[in-house]
Amino acid sequence: MVTIWWCVLGLLTCGYFALAGYDYGVGMLLPAFEADERKRRQTLGALGPFFLANEVWLVAAVGLLFGAFPHLEGKVFAGAYVLVVTLLLGLVTFTASMQLRSRRPDAPRGAWTAGIVGGALVTALSWGLFLGNLVVGLPLDADGSPSGDVLALFTPYAVLWGLGFVALFCLQGAVFLAVRAPAELTGRAVRLARAFSGPVLAFLVIATAWGFFALDGVTALGVGAVVLAFAAFAVTHFGLVARRYRVSLVGAMVLAACPALLVGTLRFPTVLVSSGYALTVDQAATASGTFSVLAWFAPPSVLVLLVVQWLTWRAHRRPVDQRSLLHF
Repeated sequence: MVTIWWCVLGLLTCGYFALAGYDYGVGMLLPAFEADERKRRQTLGALGPFFLANEVWLVAAVGLLFGAFPHLEGKVFAGAYVLVVTLLLGLVTFTASMQLRSRRPDAPRGAWTAGIVGGALVTALSWGLFLGNLVVGLPLDADGSPSGDVLALFTPYAVLWGLGFVALFCLQGAVFLAVRAPAELTGRAVRLARAFSGPVLAFLVIATAWGFFALDGVTALGVGAVVLAFAAFAVTHFGLVARRYRVSLVGAMVLAACPALLVGTLRFPTVLVSSGYALTVDQAATASGTFSVLAWFAPPSVLVLLVVQWLTWRAHRRPVDQRSLLHF
């Protein structure tokens, strides 16, 4: 039963990265497009129908983490509280700037544009540092309490993940724009996607080679997640070369979900490690009675989330044009 709930948490978390990753990618890439306001609104408008729906996956994942695995939540948030704070600041800044930028047509928008770019960048860096620390091990003592200073979260391996996530989300955002942006912006989006393919591949290779020598207790599932990441990158690259941008987008979405999948399977059933501490999935789980309560709400909620996401994509699968409603 605990393993099933761990898989549900993994589904929600991977879904969040697969979908929201291109939100942050588009935000970071906004300065790469012309300063013409109409084109920038069309660029952001490509995200319009999906933006809030994508963020719901994170809300659902965090809610399930609190309810189903409270002991894991306490250790992780305490051990990486600085990254949690920067992540929240980035998310709030990005989300607020997106929704407020075009609220007043006659108002200057430079500050809101900077908020979108800066919030997306901070969010991407924070997620990379956060997951990189979960892979290499949080700075916890033998009792699971935080140890060391703030700099303990910024190891070279974690910084590699932070920079890698910036490149990964930019690649994902560029491929998304190749599918959804107006035809006049497709060429720029494809060139950006090809430009970020090299850094993403370098991140995959360096992180894998580094982890091979630095990490212990890696399971076959963890190895499978790494193999899936390389396969997804190959699909993304093939789609760009063959001009099959929808295929490339599917590959980029799977690739963005692979880091979260790796964190959840790397040492399973151990789900949290440090130099002198380990927490298994059974130890992290809540009481069986709570799972019984969650069983009444979680399955229908996940089903509704999946259906709404599918209907949204089906209704807005075509590129933005002059007749499209621009939400932002």
